[in-house]
Amino acid sequence: MIRLLLVTTALLGTLLAGAAPASAHAALTGSDPKDGAVVATAPQHVTLTFSEKIALGNDSIRVLEPSGKRSDTGEVRDMSAGGVVKYRVPLHAGLPDGTYTVAWQAVSADSHPISGAFTFSVGAPSETTVALPEQSAGGGLVGALYGIARYTAYAGFVLLVGGAAFVLACWQRGAGERPLQRLVVRGWITLTASTLVMLVLRAPYTGSGKLADAFDLSGLKAVLETKTGASLVSRLLLLGAAALFVAVLFGAYAKREDPGEKKDLTFGLALGGGVLAAGIAATWALSEHASTGIQTGIAMPVDVLHLLAVATWLGGLAALLVALYRVPDIERGAVRNFSRVAFAGVTVLASTGLYQSWRQVGSWSALTGTAYGRLLLVKIGLITVLVGTAWFSRRWTGRLGERLPERLAPEAEAAATAKEEQTEETEEREPQGAQEAQAEPVTVPADPQRAAQLARQKAAMTTARVKRVRDADPGRLGLRRSVLAEAAVAVVVLAVTTVLTSTEPGRTEEKEAGRSGTAAAAVPDRPVDVRLPFDTGGEDGKGTARVELDPGRSGSNALHVWLERPNGRVMDAPELKVAFTNNAEEIGPLPVVPDRIATGHWSADGVQIPMPGTWELEVTVRTSDIDQVTVKKNVKIG
Repeated sequence: MIRLLLVTTALLGTLLAGAAPASAHAALTGSDPKDGAVVATAPQHVTLTFSEKIALGNDSIRVLEPSGKRSDTGEVRDMSAGGVVKYRVPLHAGLPDGTYTVAWQAVSADSHPISGAFTFSVGAPSETTVALPEQSAGGGLVGALYGIARYTAYAGFVLLVGGAAFVLACWQRGAGERPLQRLVVRGWITLTASTLVMLVLRAPYTGSGKLADAFDLSGLKAVLETKTGASLVSRLLLLGAAALFVAVLFGAYAKREDPGEKKDLTFGLALGGGVLAAGIAATWALSEHASTGIQTGIAMPVDVLHLLAVATWLGGLAALLVALYRVPDIERGAVRNFSRVAFAGVTVLASTGLYQSWRQVGSWSALTGTAYGRLLLVKIGLITVLVGTAWFSRRWTGRLGERLPERLAPEAEAAATAKEEQTEETEEREPQGAQEAQAEPVTVPADPQRAAQLARQKAAMTTARVKRVRDADPGRLGLRRSVLAEAAVAVVVLAVTTVLTSTEPGRTEEKEAGRSGTAAAAVPDRPVDVRLPFDTGGEDGKGTARVELDPGRSGSNALHVWLERPNGRVMDAPELKVAFTNNAEEIGPLPVVPDRIATGHWSADGVQIPMPGTWELEVTVRTSDIDQVTVKKNVKIG
């Protein structure tokens, strides 16, 4: 186990160091108009660009006037082409000047709801009565319930698949043990119930966020037409077949005595159960992170293997814990078999987990600087603790006897119980002195209440006797404690894994935060002050434009432009225009028409710069009806 951890750490470092970009959650990468832009005239439509395919409804993009009135037609058009995901909503004609709010909500290709909002202004910024949504998509009570259902679905899958695998691969005699039967059946019930809850809550989870909408049949119909809805329904159908598998496993298989027949049935159940388990795992892989981004053809099978490895290890661990506490005569061979199966599961888990980390994180900065990366580090730490605890379990396994203490034989147990009952009845009916002289056996009374009391006493004494035998083996006691510690850590691992599946991957988060070249080119806030020589070509057409942008950062700025002749004196012009373009991000040109406030001096307030970076400043000067020139210069805006 220690060697495996060292190899895992080395491979993780190698893969993350040279990882290529990958993304899973969709993200808004651009818009027209831009966030915070000020346009001279009202646009005919608003266009949003996303990093990957999304699902949108007709009301998914809303454009609101300063008064809160809808200014869009409500008809969302798919303008995607050439790998660029773009959607457009037309606007009504004759819109007034002021600040407009664009609110959008969608479902990304990995099934998670996303939402956002931004503003732009027509003419000039203004006050607005529109309040941006405080609750993000997938939040609130519905989001919490959906998250709980996701966790319990994973837990049910682990118990169902891992418990059945433990019986078939590690301890076939366990198929007849009631505690293990209850564990697997409860896993099936939990997974089935959670899947039904997720199917019912899916519409409000990705839409209104109102719990009452869970009972809207039209919303349920819309969900069934989506990829996630189809996956949930497929899971329910597979669980129907899994119910038949469980019935055979704990019915005909548990009762089969002939070794040859049982061997054939074991092979058949293992094959059929493996296909069912892989199919159920695929319902996650086909609708979540693995189904988007790069190398989906590899990522989805890898995700199925990852889920099966988790279920085999952690579910088998739960089955072993139940057997150690509830079944006194579990053989040492069963424990050793599980140890080998668990080692194989950890090996598959580590290799598939490395690939998933490479795909979703991609760099050391994302590993430590994003929520997804930090959660992944927590998961790696927990699995390290889990593997370390498993090492102690292996040591305790080596100290067990060839067979753990068995129950008392049925005949001996019955005789002992009858003797105890006879003694108790005698003590109640006769004085102590008469008890010593008693020669005739006393039968149990026919009183139903007394018979029930004796039955309870018998069960209590049997339980106490079994507990004494079980706890008398120090190897078994130590193994129980270490396996219990493993199970406790495994519960936390499942919780972190559930959160990871709904967390934006590190690569996408870095891209949204602008940690790429644009952010690196930004400089600390300071006013931009540049001089641009120009020559319009006509008479008195030479001069210099001095441009000042204050405070010189993203957001609102004040613009001032002065024109000077070559001799330093003030120069006037009939027209002057300014524009800003970010070529790296394909933003702009953002036009600015400053007001002439004095001879040779133009000014504009509220000039919106959407993001920091290197911007191309364009100044157009017209000195006569036919003499005009545009000069450009790159400036850094913090």
